[in-house]
Amino acid sequence: MTASGIFAIFLVVLALVACGWPLGGYIYRTFAGERTWTDAVAAPFERAIYRLIGVNPDVEMDWKAYLRAMMVSNLVMALFAYAVFRLQAVLPLNPAHIPAMPPYLAFNTAASFITNTNWQNYAGEQSLSYLSQMIGITFLQFTSAATGLAAAMAFLRGLSRQKTDALGNFWVDLVRAHTRLLLPIAAILAFLLLALGVPETLSGPAVVHTLSGSMQTIARGPVATLEAIKQLGTNGGGFFNANSAHPFEDPSAWTCILEIMGMGLIPTALVFTAGYFLRSRRLAIVLCTLLGAILLAGAYLVYAYEAAGNPILAHALGLHGPNMEGKEVRFGLPLTSLFVAATTAYTTGAVNAMHDSLMPMSGMVPLLFMMFNLIFGGKGVGLLNILMFLIIAVFISGLMVGRTPEIFGKKIEAREMKLATAAMLVHPFVILVPTAIAMALPSARASMGNPGLHGFTEVLYAFTSAAANNGSAFAGLNGNTPFYNLSIGLVMLFGRYVSIIAMLAIAGSLAGKARIPETSGTLKVDTFAFGYVFVAVFVIVGALTFFPYLALGPIGEQLQLG
Repeated sequence: MTASGIFAIFLVVLALVACGWPLGGYIYRTFAGERTWTDAVAAPFERAIYRLIGVNPDVEMDWKAYLRAMMVSNLVMALFAYAVFRLQAVLPLNPAHIPAMPPYLAFNTAASFITNTNWQNYAGEQSLSYLSQMIGITFLQFTSAATGLAAAMAFLRGLSRQKTDALGNFWVDLVRAHTRLLLPIAAILAFLLLALGVPETLSGPAVVHTLSGSMQTIARGPVATLEAIKQLGTNGGGFFNANSAHPFEDPSAWTCILEIMGMGLIPTALVFTAGYFLRSRRLAIVLCTLLGAILLAGAYLVYAYEAAGNPILAHALGLHGPNMEGKEVRFGLPLTSLFVAATTAYTTGAVNAMHDSLMPMSGMVPLLFMMFNLIFGGKGVGLLNILMFLIIAVFISGLMVGRTPEIFGKKIEAREMKLATAAMLVHPFVILVPTAIAMALPSARASMGNPGLHGFTEVLYAFTSAAANNGSAFAGLNGNTPFYNLSIGLVMLFGRYVSIIAMLAIAGSLAGKARIPETSGTLKVDTFAFGYVFVAVFVIVGALTFFPYLALGPIGEQLQLG
């Protein structure tokens, strides 16, 4: 580790927080119905869309109607994407004549992208036509991000309102997420990436003559536009199989920094948006400070172990130096380490290095971040997980001091705790049970690219990534089998929607309650003292739940290296 590398990581995270603060205020004004500088441009388009789909933007929904609109729209979009993948061989914009996706793989891909997971059991340049990349992949990268954002806004309204059942209008939230946030910022990001060397074309693959006199076919396509929403929407699904390690997706250190900023910008801003909704900017500062510190600690841990290198090579062969296997020299260890931590902290799933090649303790960092699933988290759902654990921490703290738990003037009662507990427990359930089943099946174990503890970590990482809607992978596992396509697809669906359903039900319950006046005995959640309790709660819950599996995986493998 070097001082310049440590400072570079800190500077990028600081820039994320600095940009997130004003953006969080803009997101609040957008979804609170206040005037913004985008009204003049966006409002006419929005009114046209509402007329086209027959929606009255002034009519709000209760939590059940909001949830119903969300689930039906997501189902229709998933079926549309599945049809595109299955029919791409006969659809236009297929210059490479790529055949249709097999049924299990098409199901896995549709489930992956509608849940904002973007797990890829295929090589994008070899398995998808340009049309599939644009109206299947890129389309869902926008709408899945907008869906998570809408769910978070509905919950914040439920927490901040009183004596009402109205949480907003899903269709209005979905449209505004596109017109006022995702599309404008994605367009700016795409132009910047294009200027820095990321290609954007509808021409077919390029055939070139190499210096040795042979012919080489180079895949290309509309990469910059997909890359922009891939990072901005915390999607992670790459145009190429190598993802952000491919020089067409991430050509230089500058594009790497830009992509890290893209993946972390809106999730960081949403913490400040919550502060605006709840009239507690101090809460946003506390959460951003603590979560940012955890992100930095994870990046520095990866940096330390990768810079130290492999002790076996040093002992057996006398080869000293950093572990550069599976990494791109153009990024260097600091940016690679931050990318590894950020892509799982923000549940993006993009990779600029192969996580399968990380040292064991380095590989445990992305695993832990996905197991916690609230180190900022993905678009909207990360904020939902943060608020879920805030409710649980308030309940535990209230029991410890003998007071009725309350948060932001709302009593936390049995109904809310049952729903919050269900939302919390579904995450480890859909990780640990499928992992155990996979390790019990010889056909599933045959997909492991490595034997022993590292192979077990590959399987554990796959289901953790699916449950956290992350999408990154230990690349040694062959997931393109009927078992993994089906099981990982189901894990992604349960990991996404069960918690959203529970949190919207909590929002509906809290919105109907009257706000309790604050007294001298009210537990304040916007202090660093409570922030430490919040961190302790999710760390202890995560440690008790996942430690045995981590001991069989990266911890055991690190001990073997000794």
